[in-house]
Amino acid sequence: MAVPPILRLAIPSPLRRYFDYLPPAKTPYQQLQPGIRLQVPFGRRTLIGILVTIASQSEIETSKLRRAQYCLDKTPVVPNSLLQLLTWAASYYHHSPGEVFFSALPQLLRQGKPATSPIYRRWLLSSKDCTTDATILSRAPRQQQLVELLRYHPEGLTSSQIKAQLGTYQSSLRSLIAKGWVYSQEKPIYKSIPPSKEHLRHPLNDAQKAAVTTILAFQQKFRPFLLEGVTGSGKTEVYLRAIEEIIAKSRQALVLIPEIGLTPQMVERFHRYLQTPITVLHSALSDRERLAAWLAAYEGKTPVVIGTRSAVWAPLPRLGIIIIDEEHDSSFKQQEGFHYHARDLAIMRAYQTKIPIILGSATPSLESLDNVKRQRYHLLQLLQRAGVAQTPRIQLLDVRSRPLEFGLSPPLLAALRYHLGQGNQALLFLNRRGFAPTLICHECGFAVPCHRCDAYMTVHQHTNRLRCHHCGAEGPLPTSCPQCRNLLLRPRGLGTEQVEAGLKHFFPEIEIARVDRDTTRRAGTLNKMLDGIHNGKYRLLIGTQMLAKGHHYPNITLAGILDADQGLFGSDFRAGEHMSQLILQVIGRTGRGNKPGEVLIQTHHPEHPLLTALVGHGYRHVAEILLEERRQIGFPPYGYLALLRARAVSPDSPMKFLETARSMATAHNPHGVTLLGPVPAPMERRAGRYRAQLLLQGSARAPLQRLLTAWIPTLERLQAARKVRWSLDVDPIDLM
Repeated sequence: MAVPPILRLAIPSPLRRYFDYLPPAKTPYQQLQPGIRLQVPFGRRTLIGILVTIASQSEIETSKLRRAQYCLDKTPVVPNSLLQLLTWAASYYHHSPGEVFFSALPQLLRQGKPATSPIYRRWLLSSKDCTTDATILSRAPRQQQLVELLRYHPEGLTSSQIKAQLGTYQSSLRSLIAKGWVYSQEKPIYKSIPPSKEHLRHPLNDAQKAAVTTILAFQQKFRPFLLEGVTGSGKTEVYLRAIEEIIAKSRQALVLIPEIGLTPQMVERFHRYLQTPITVLHSALSDRERLAAWLAAYEGKTPVVIGTRSAVWAPLPRLGIIIIDEEHDSSFKQQEGFHYHARDLAIMRAYQTKIPIILGSATPSLESLDNVKRQRYHLLQLLQRAGVAQTPRIQLLDVRSRPLEFGLSPPLLAALRYHLGQGNQALLFLNRRGFAPTLICHECGFAVPCHRCDAYMTVHQHTNRLRCHHCGAEGPLPTSCPQCRNLLLRPRGLGTEQVEAGLKHFFPEIEIARVDRDTTRRAGTLNKMLDGIHNGKYRLLIGTQMLAKGHHYPNITLAGILDADQGLFGSDFRAGEHMSQLILQVIGRTGRGNKPGEVLIQTHHPEHPLLTALVGHGYRHVAEILLEERRQIGFPPYGYLALLRARAVSPDSPMKFLETARSMATAHNPHGVTLLGPVPAPMERRAGRYRAQLLLQGSARAPLQRLLTAWIPTLERLQAARKVRWSLDVDPIDLM
């Protein structure tokens, strides 16, 4: 009797293992290809699984194996190259294979929906001239708003897009349909944006030409390139020339960027240059849009995919090059659930596919700089700004003993008046949203805490609310002190909202844009703000790192950093690196056009060695200082880390679990691995849960991985593990 094949599946379960099943009854063997989805019984439930491999035997007796119910796909939805990457990721990060595989799929495919491109309905303004009925529209302001919105979007809008802009709109839409002013069309939801009529092509300088030539010499080989270029040096132009050559040979390109906010600007520039369809992938897409984009990439309808970290899973069968823009950015690390790093996965994907990968940055991560030293990466440098752009003049402002109004010193105010008086734009950076970080009683000193976190509530004066920026809890501003009942409650500290109020006071005639998470919550708001900045509507900008990263503002001639001291004394081992990178990103926003730029950095510690090194000698000098610190303590890139975290409602459970876990790890006698902790997390209580952590520090990657391989499966069987939520973070970017 023939032995039936064993289907090894990834099932969306927290268990760190694959599950074996027998094939569905009467299913042709040819249909059982790795990468297809099957519906299977799982306990008392029915789940979707992904076929990873077909085995000849199982650890479980064949008679006890359950049979899969049926196949959902005739051909794989996960191509073999992506299957290989996912398998490696589950092993390296020691995470549940099912959660790894399903995190890579669009939501509709996880739910078992067919892998076919969905259709959608768009609402468009008809050719009938509704402006002649202005009297009718003036009596129906909601209809007028909808008409204006659709006039601004001649390609039409979906229902979800209209709702994001206007909120409730259905009755207005019905009225406009009845008048014949609005109609709908059903189309496949995937629609790559057509190429621009303008073909934007800048001449390359010698350094750019050399970089492009070197990259293209390795089209059929794995080769990591670190493209280190000062801000404004033309790194994107190098990306475009390399991609142009790759897609001319009918291959595909994957471009990863750190923030959704950078997507429209990047996509527009790529369209104008490459004149080819481009697909975007990021978390702001609806489920149907994401499925359509996924299928467009898989079917080869699009030569270029641009997206944030989750786009590393894009199914590109003819992948020819990968580009990671701003490779140092911490946004590439997934901080919840499956703790992967998109940059590191992209490097592995390039290695498996045997293609070049470009890591671009003005401020490369210390790991990438070390890889250049070890000759693992090939260094390409762009040391001068492209075109006529000049390096801005940088000055440290000592604000000790100086009066500050709304966080602004007199020299910074004077500089703002001068640059705005010249008709230019100015940018102020403060990486703290809200009006003030705390609300304090002037009588007894009580600061209003978050009742779920070891943190204080942030004042949001615009909404008259207090909000915790760690767990999201919020409430109204109290009228009296909760402790002594005094009425003198005062905000303490500085946030972007307060700076905006000050700027309105000093510059009432200037249009101001505040760019932070609070002002850009609604879909489309950020794009409108960025458009307003580029067309000159907003001349004075205040924002967090959303405003500092990657944007091109040629008319900004002044950048002010209001509080450079935030990262100088951080408890995390990467604080100095991140501070230096962020300051240089802000500096890079000014002087990008044909006008000279100026940067003023307010600080209470102008003599701090990191600040003086950064301003006086540049990022490379700072990086050498930080690398030497890391070498002395054995932290990345001179050591390898894994962080075991635990949290629970009970304050004792996380520590008890981690103490048991440490004992089990010690029993494995790891050579070259040091166990540090367990200790309470720096913020012990967050969102009502007590947190603790155990750090593993390895002198090399191999012994740390061997320990994790033997240790992690045993933790799942611990009795103490049932009383906590625990997770493993391999290569953590912070220890907070």
